[in-house]
Amino acid sequence: MNVAVIGSGVAGLAASIRLAHRGHSVTVFEANSYPGGKLTTVEKDGFKWDAGPSLFTMPDLVDEVLNLAEPLTENTFVYRKMSESCRYFWEDGTEVTAHENRRTFANEIEEKLGVKSFRVMNALRDSEQTYNAVSPLFLEKSLHKIPNLLNGNLIKLMSSFPKLNLHKTMHSVNKTRFKNQKLIQLFDRFATYNGSSPYKASGIMNVIPHLEHNIGTFLPEGGMYAITESLVQAAKSLGVEIQLNSPVKKIETSDKTVTGIVVNDTFKAFDAVVSNMDIVPTYRNLLPEQFADDAVLNQERSSSALIFYWGVKGNSEKLGLHNILFSDKYEEEFKALFETRALIDDPTVYINITSKYLKGQAPEGHENWFVMVNAPANTGQDWDAMIEKTRQNVIQKVERVLGFELSGNICCEEILDPRSIELKTGSYMGSLYGTSSNHWKSAFLRHPNFKQDIKKLYFCGGSVHPGGGIPLCLLSAKIVDELIAV
Repeated sequence: MNVAVIGSGVAGLAASIRLAHRGHSVTVFEANSYPGGKLTTVEKDGFKWDAGPSLFTMPDLVDEVLNLAEPLTENTFVYRKMSESCRYFWEDGTEVTAHENRRTFANEIEEKLGVKSFRVMNALRDSEQTYNAVSPLFLEKSLHKIPNLLNGNLIKLMSSFPKLNLHKTMHSVNKTRFKNQKLIQLFDRFATYNGSSPYKASGIMNVIPHLEHNIGTFLPEGGMYAITESLVQAAKSLGVEIQLNSPVKKIETSDKTVTGIVVNDTFKAFDAVVSNMDIVPTYRNLLPEQFADDAVLNQERSSSALIFYWGVKGNSEKLGLHNILFSDKYEEEFKALFETRALIDDPTVYINITSKYLKGQAPEGHENWFVMVNAPANTGQDWDAMIEKTRQNVIQKVERVLGFELSGNICCEEILDPRSIELKTGSYMGSLYGTSSNHWKSAFLRHPNFKQDIKKLYFCGGSVHPGGGIPLCLLSAKIVDELIAV
């Protein structure tokens, strides 16, 4: 079968590899001059940053895809497990390191925050059990195919239903469990993994800490972009053709069946089409004549991001690979993100510094700071004013909390905001994860990986089932591959 894949994000590349491995002829069409979607790089003045996703979990999902290309190509993708997942900082001087060993992490919490270690151990155990219960049905299969619901996985899930906390919020579950504001905040922050608010997202989202604290965090040699490079290499070794600078303008159909695509004003016939493009512009731009369910397309968007790529002179001794400087106004921050669509003056700040662990990321005596604050989706705000104000707030927070002089040590700078995220990646309104998960029904409302009334049309990526982030995008590609194979 001749298959077109629209978009070369991690899901599109993974889908192309899986389909080519089955013997299909696959062509990937990418609008940009480079592959990878959000998973690309930024380079300036001898500094190199990962442009988008900076946290790597569940590396086995990447390995699984790359291994499909062996022995046609040598799998050169190498990564290491980190001894700590994150360093946390608060305004009052409290510092907590989330060690890779969960017992050590739990002991650190008891020492620094005064919460008995067994409470953390129990929370991580419950997170693992919830993941094992929901993953086979909610993450690894299509929720929209009846046979997938009529099996043992559903029965197993139903038996665990009372423990899923589906009708409670993440925050209420964590508040009941921990009763310590800092630890509640630490566990609440996992809602941002898919661009949601812990004060609205279902308690089932407390499954997320399992990925970081039980499975662990990892760092690819060469940085996160090595994932894109390895997937491209694997795809090409299987005969996948990747056409860059090739924006698709329309998906053509006839008699409720895909017939091909229009790219660079030329019709190209295909037996099946997989869209790795955000589901909203897929419908509005590529399928304008097709019915689009407003209940799906008009859902609340996930948060976006404001990212400062800073080349910094000096050595920040307190910081590791992943670092979070918490706001003292956490609930206010999320209300601003999802209600007033604004940024507060004291946002939570995430800092990623790969040059501490990888060579060639920054000049001698310097560090590459990837500095991110959660931002609202783009609705036409005055971003230039918001960026300037937030930049100063972030610098002041870093200097205040870490005691590191930053303002005079920024050597170079690039900025990514919700407008440019949408422009570069096609993510509707600049949202990083498609729709938010700020409702217990969110998992059921995500768009399926297929279109019921159009044969041979499929969807993968962060804006459709099972959701955003590298692991779920890879699973969406696997689901599409299995749907096509049926």
